[in-house]
Amino acid sequence: MAQHDKTLDLIAIGRSSIDLYGQQSGGRLEDMASFAKYVGGSPTNTAIGAARLGLKAGLVTRVGADHMGRFITEQLVREGVDTTGVIADPDRLTALVILGIRDRETFPLIFYRENAPDMALTEADIDPDWIARTRSVVLSGTHLSQPAVLAASLKAAGLAKAGGARVVLDIDYRPVLWGLTPKEAGENRFVANDKVTAVLQQVLPLCDLIVGTEEEIHILGGTTDTIEALRNIRRVTQALLVCKRGADGCSAFPGDIPDRLDDGVVGRGFPIEVFNVLGAGDAFMAGFLRGWLRDLPLEKCCEIANAAGAIVVSRHGCAPAMATWPEMEHFLGRRDLPFRLRDDAELEHIHWATTRDGVHNELTVLAVDHRSQFDDLVAQTGADPARVPAFKLLALRAVDAVAKGDPRFGILADGRYGFDTLAKAADYPYWIGRPIELPQSRPLQFECSADVGAELAEWPLNHVVKCLVFYHPDDPPSLRDAQESQLVRLADACRKTRHEFLLEVITPKGMPVDAGTIADCLQRFYALGIKPDWWKLEPSDDVTAWRNIEAVIQRNDPWCRGVVLLGLSAPIEDLMASIKVAADIPIIKGFAVGRTIFYDVARDWLAGKMGDSAAVAAMAARFDTLTKAWRLARGARERAA
Repeated sequence: MAQHDKTLDLIAIGRSSIDLYGQQSGGRLEDMASFAKYVGGSPTNTAIGAARLGLKAGLVTRVGADHMGRFITEQLVREGVDTTGVIADPDRLTALVILGIRDRETFPLIFYRENAPDMALTEADIDPDWIARTRSVVLSGTHLSQPAVLAASLKAAGLAKAGGARVVLDIDYRPVLWGLTPKEAGENRFVANDKVTAVLQQVLPLCDLIVGTEEEIHILGGTTDTIEALRNIRRVTQALLVCKRGADGCSAFPGDIPDRLDDGVVGRGFPIEVFNVLGAGDAFMAGFLRGWLRDLPLEKCCEIANAAGAIVVSRHGCAPAMATWPEMEHFLGRRDLPFRLRDDAELEHIHWATTRDGVHNELTVLAVDHRSQFDDLVAQTGADPARVPAFKLLALRAVDAVAKGDPRFGILADGRYGFDTLAKAADYPYWIGRPIELPQSRPLQFECSADVGAELAEWPLNHVVKCLVFYHPDDPPSLRDAQESQLVRLADACRKTRHEFLLEVITPKGMPVDAGTIADCLQRFYALGIKPDWWKLEPSDDVTAWRNIEAVIQRNDPWCRGVVLLGLSAPIEDLMASIKVAADIPIIKGFAVGRTIFYDVARDWLAGKMGDSAAVAAMAARFDTLTKAWRLARGARERAA
């Protein structure tokens, strides 16, 4: 296959697991109380890191046909990794790894990999046609510890070479997975062993690039003298050798091995505070491949790799800490980055914004997150409050009747009356929003305990946190300060719990509003460091006001997902008129409307005047009308453009 016909830059082969990362740092693994769930496994991390840096990456592995295996596969898809080679194994459970951060040099790690599915890979799992479509194959040294996986890896490498692709070896030495240490010693990085050296060296004649730490170079070269080990490796292969050196960056050796590591090819290093070394090597490999597979100068390959590793060691987790290319460009373009890198708000925001799930160029949402309004309806109709959750389930049915699986639709529901709706929504591909504010509170209060972060820690990650604040630039200072303090707390909690944040802003009734009022509100929030993923704003036919809002967002946060219109119980004809104006503003992505669609339907249903099917049909018809109006107006603007 000609090089221009190859559709992938790399295919990584090897282990895939769930990383359960202790969320408390600075203590024993025994004393950690909670764990964050991430995708893990060195080749899987590398594939994700490469995809984030703009390479087209695929993965060959096995995962369990279980919840955790599905999580890995779904996350790979979200990251843009080709999962053609990911096999769901019905006979084995997905592997787990328990990790912790004890101090700057100690990272306890336990592999739960008894009969792990990825260690059951065989030659039959290597698809020659798929391998033919890649420019490189990345092998993992750990996976060479099992005969069947060794055979599969050798087959993939042989096919790659025959097809003109490059072969890469990540030495990736984990003595515990070779049976050389007690099972509790997963963090042990080196045990000398001649048999391991002999197995690893079988693949060397096929390799074009070999990457490892000094300890990994030692096991591959059969000696603890790093220079001598490199020379031993060079006697077997002419591959480019890259020695990772931690805080000292790396040294690359395209030819003969000099007397000192410093005499190899090096790239710019990045002295930063080490928080967590786990995953840094996988990020380094992804960064190096970004340059090497694009034939950049070797010094530049080293620089990108060093930067990728530096970014990851500053963060919690492995795969989720990997840099994206926009983030990398920002990092490499600055000379004023702090030593404690994770404190750099701008870098962390770019990381967050460029790793969020999905793309939402359009979003039309049925909002049934109302609580006080349903309390009023119950009082009006005399209905049993226990019936309200059932009505909100009907609203989800109405969304699905219109959307039919289209992910551009969404539902906004609360945790009090709408908990069943939120749970059921997990079965659909729709956007899910959930309110946190105490209804009608001013100053803003949260409908939870005093610790909003603890509340959000109990929410699924796909729930977008929605908060409504009644705010005006002319609010009394004491009121303004109280509300802003709450919003700063909430924005921080959303980031730390990995939830997207939608901030809804409504000006209080009776207060003056002109073309600059809402834009001034947004600018104030940005000045406080609050960068919501979404804004939910009142409809308006004032084009100047929308242009001012758009300018504020673009100036302060070009990564913002956009604005959705709220309804304020306006007649549907008025909303359609507002939609026509809003469709001309690119930052506006759709709407999140509630009472206009459901209010009188809910009243009649609660009063027993309307059945389930009629209620669903009525809400679906109105929702569909607004959606079509939006798409018609936006389509007209796009055609004109």
